[in-house]
Amino acid sequence: MTNALKKAFDVASRLPDREQDALAAAILEELAADERWEATLSAAPGALERLADEALAEHRAGSTKPLDPDAL
Repeated sequence: MTNALKKAFDVASRLPDREQDALAAAILEELAADERWEATLSAAPGALERLADEALAEHRAGSTKPLDPDAL
């Protein structure tokens, strides 16, 4: 375990039990989401590259517009 993670867990250990449980659930869900993402990419090699190529082609064709974060 890295020092940064140890420090984070040390700080988190001082939270009330309910908040510790919520943090643990969020961490576990994030790790599970990462595993699902990896499994998806492994099941379809090249899919991400194809999506990136499609996005670039749309951009080059002028079919995209700049993202305005203030409009989100």
